[in-house]
Amino acid sequence: MTQGEALTILKTGANVYLTGEPGSGKTHTINEFIGWLRASGIEPSVTAATGIAATHVGGMTLHSWSGIGIAEHLSRADVDRIASKEHVAKRISKAKVLIIEEISMLSATTFEMVDKVCREIRRSDKPFGGLTVILVGDFFQLPPVSRNKEVKFAYTSPTWRELNLITCYLTEQYRQDDSDFLNVLSAIRSGEVEEMHHERLMTRSVVQEDLPPDAPKLFSHNADVDRINADELAKLNGHAKKFHMSSKGKDSLVEGLKRGCLSPEVLELKEGAAVMFTKNSSPQGRFVNGTLGVVKGWGADGLPIVKTKNGQKVFTEPMEWQLEEQGKVRASISQIPLRLAYAMTVHKSQGMSMDAAIMDLSKAFEYGQGYVALSRVRRLSGVYLTGLNQRALEVHPEILEKDRNFRAASEAARSTFAEMRKPEVEDMQKKFVKAMGGAIVESSTQKAVGSKKNMNAGLPGRLAETLQTVRDAKSLRDAAKSRGLVASTIVHHLEELYEIGKLARADFAHIVPLNTVNEIHEALAVAKDNKLSPIFHALNGRHSFETIRLVRLMR
Repeated sequence: MTQGEALTILKTGANVYLTGEPGSGKTHTINEFIGWLRASGIEPSVTAATGIAATHVGGMTLHSWSGIGIAEHLSRADVDRIASKEHVAKRISKAKVLIIEEISMLSATTFEMVDKVCREIRRSDKPFGGLTVILVGDFFQLPPVSRNKEVKFAYTSPTWRELNLITCYLTEQYRQDDSDFLNVLSAIRSGEVEEMHHERLMTRSVVQEDLPPDAPKLFSHNADVDRINADELAKLNGHAKKFHMSSKGKDSLVEGLKRGCLSPEVLELKEGAAVMFTKNSSPQGRFVNGTLGVVKGWGADGLPIVKTKNGQKVFTEPMEWQLEEQGKVRASISQIPLRLAYAMTVHKSQGMSMDAAIMDLSKAFEYGQGYVALSRVRRLSGVYLTGLNQRALEVHPEILEKDRNFRAASEAARSTFAEMRKPEVEDMQKKFVKAMGGAIVESSTQKAVGSKKNMNAGLPGRLAETLQTVRDAKSLRDAAKSRGLVASTIVHHLEELYEIGKLARADFAHIVPLNTVNEIHEALAVAKDNKLSPIFHALNGRHSFETIRLVRLMR
């Protein structure tokens, strides 16, 4: 499912589980939805399972929003106590749309506790008291923290089933553009890591002497991170400058913001220090969350001047992290949007995109930890491995079967909505906005993500655009660049077109050199089946999996 298709479904007011692989645009899509809601006069309640995730979406933790705090279970008296708190009761009773980010890190027990509180305060037996509920996340990533080591994901909750969620599984890739690397990540995600994938990763194994000096290190434990950041800063000459975080608002809310902020309360820097930006710039373009650089000096105001890896000089100044509720800022913190980039935990890296990272995965102890670390990086060439254990390449076995169900449900939803007439869908969206007390704002900026003019009648917009792009492109790489997608997504679109009888060889044969076509055809002719791995090995890795898939379509 594309971002645009998912956004269309979200706008109907259905309860939705929005998921997809890292880099598929989950956060972007939900931010588009939030923007549309606000433009329509509907203020959503934006929450997340962790403080870090909450700062990414400008919300608060679900625990704070619901009033349950750190409770592990709720008695009848506990529910009554929470419901009697005026600010909690007012917040929940006025809510219309509840968004929960990083749902993978929320246990079934916590999910049910929040549901119980919402039903009580809203005086309704419906799930979450009748709120429209949007769940965002990927269960292949870090699971809930469990003291008894027995993981119970949110989807095991009876409340999850009662919500009758529509699954929107995003399938296009916007972070990674390296086909070999994508194959490794896909193998980890599907639980089908073979020797070839392990070998591919180990080509990025490096010794201490060969480590790049400006890439952040990812570790599984906090102690390693703190030690390395302190040691590296101490090696630099000159006096350190300290920048202290300021705050406004209720102490408990401020503390939640601080826990989720990647910039420290006291930021200590020296000239020459390797740093990472912890927030997107405004206006966009100067830097994003994860941009790397080096402190080159201090401005007239004493603030750091950072030279990014692409050579851009950025005069930094404090930025705000805010906690909003019903359109009002309830708490805020202000700090220089930087942190030392020598090391950080895998946990804190979740949600970030990096050009390069040094990873010690020899101490990986949790399912999904290695997958999260590796998927932060855009290309395999940006991965520097100093250690790797078997657990780092494992995902939770329970998720493998569940993921197939999620994909099937998403495809069924996509097909259902594709068959609906446009006026019918728009009517559903208008009824939802009206029910929420809002008003539809007709604007050219309110278009679905990725929606463009259908250039091939009878085809879904995403397939039509890809087909036209491929027809005009000189190579697969050019087509991917033009569409803003990765090569594997382009090939997937062509495979979809082939399956429905809308792809001719003349549409795409020109993007694969003839000698390559002939070589792969020979390998395909002697292959026992159509599986890619044996053919890839038979060709000694000379051609990518994407190229083999393209030639396979020409048979």
